[in-house]
Amino acid sequence: MANSNQNIKCSFCGRSQDDAPPMVASPTGAHICAECVEVCNRMLTGEEEGGETQEAEEQEQTQETAEIPELAVPKPNEIKNYLDDYVVGQEDVKRTLSVAVHNHYKRVQHKREMGAEGNDDDDDVEIEKSNIMMVGPTGCGKTLLAQTLAKKLDVPFAITDATNLTEAGYVGEDVENILLRLVQSADYDLSKAQVGIIYVDEIDKTARRTENVSITRDVSGEGVQQALLKIFEGTTANIPPKGGRKHPQQEYLKLDTTNILFICAGAFVGLDSIVHRRVGKRVLGFSSSNDNNGEHPGDVEDRRLLERVEPEDLLKYGLIPEFVGRVPVVSVLHQLTAEQLVHVLTDPRNSLLKQYKRLFDMEGVSLEFTDGALHALAEKAIRKGTGARGLRAILETLMVNMMYEVPSREDVHKCRITADVVKGRTEPKLQYKGKQARKTA
Repeated sequence: MANSNQNIKCSFCGRSQDDAPPMVASPTGAHICAECVEVCNRMLTGEEEGGETQEAEEQEQTQETAEIPELAVPKPNEIKNYLDDYVVGQEDVKRTLSVAVHNHYKRVQHKREMGAEGNDDDDDVEIEKSNIMMVGPTGCGKTLLAQTLAKKLDVPFAITDATNLTEAGYVGEDVENILLRLVQSADYDLSKAQVGIIYVDEIDKTARRTENVSITRDVSGEGVQQALLKIFEGTTANIPPKGGRKHPQQEYLKLDTTNILFICAGAFVGLDSIVHRRVGKRVLGFSSSNDNNGEHPGDVEDRRLLERVEPEDLLKYGLIPEFVGRVPVVSVLHQLTAEQLVHVLTDPRNSLLKQYKRLFDMEGVSLEFTDGALHALAEKAIRKGTGARGLRAILETLMVNMMYEVPSREDVHKCRITADVVKGRTEPKLQYKGKQARKTA
C-alpha cells in the first residue's frame, strides 16, 4: 500500500491521496487508486461484451433525458402586445421576435405531442430551430426584450457574457457552463431547463478582427464560436452540477439543448460601414426633414444601412459561417430618440418614475416630474451615449439627496423636480404640510 506520509497522486485519475480512495504503489513508483482498479477490471472483464455495455449505457442515457413539458404557446400578437407593456419603440424587432418565438415553441409543442402519440412517421416534416441574433447599440433594449419574452412564456432564463467564455481546457469559463446557469434558473428541473432561453451578450466580441489566418489559437474568439455550434444546433450535454472543470469520476447532469432557444446580442460597432461598402449610397435615396421625425439625417442613414444587414456582412465582421448559419433570425435595434426615452421613463409597467413614485408613496410623499425635467433627463442620457440603461444611473445621482432626507422628514407633503433641477441649477422644491412650497436648504 502507498505510504500515507508522501504527497502522492493516482497515475490514472490524477487525484491526490487526500481526495482518492486507498492507493496501490508499484515497484517503479507509480500509484493507482481503488476506483481506477475497479474501472480497469471492468474494462478487462467486459471486453467481449463491450457492444452490449455501450448499448445499455446509451439506453440509460436516453432514459435519463427529461421529457418535454407541456407549454402554453401564445399567439404572435399576444407576445407583441406583452412586449409593448415593457419595451418602448423597436416595433419591427418586437414583431420579428414574436413570430420567431411563437414558431420555436410551437415546434417544441408539436414535437411533444408527436412523442406522446408515439408517431414516428419519417415522412413528417421536421421543423428546424431558429436561434435569434439581435444587433444594436447599448441601452436600446436587447436584454430587456429577452427577459420579457422569458417572463411571458414562463420558461427559465439565463444570461451569459461571451467575453468570459473560452474553449474547454483553457483558462476561463467553459461554454457548457452557460447551460448550468439555465439549469440553476430552473431549480435543477431538467425538463423545464431544456425548453428555456439563454441570452448570450457581447457575442460581437468573439468576432475575428482580421481576415488573415493567425498561427495562434483564438480560444476566446473564434474558438468560442466553434464551441457554441454543437449546443446551438442540439446535443445532449454533460454538465458538472457545481460547474468548474470536468474530471472522469464526476457525475454529470444530462441536458438536451435541442429545444433551448438561444438569443445572441451585440453592438457590432462598425457593422454599418461593412453594409455601406456592400450596398453603396444608391439605396439610401433622399429624405426631407419631415421624414426624419426630428432626427439627424446621418442617424437616419445609419438606421437604414443596418436594416439591410445580411449574413455575408456578419461574415465580413468576423463571425464564422457555421455560426451565422445557426442564427438565421437577425433583428436590428436602433438607438432610442429623446422622445422614446421620455416614454421609457413613464410608460412601461415598471418604469423608473413609477418605481421612484412608489418609494416616495411609502414615505407619504408625492413625487412629481415636470415635462421639462423628463426631456432634460432624456437629453442627458443621449449625450452620455448610454441609452435607456443610463437613465437609472442619472436618476440615482439626481435623487440620492432627496432619498436621504425624505424618510426622516414627517412634514414634507410633495417633491417637485423641474428641468433646472436635472441640469443642476437649483434644488428640488419641497411642499410642506399646511405651508407654501419652498426650496430645500
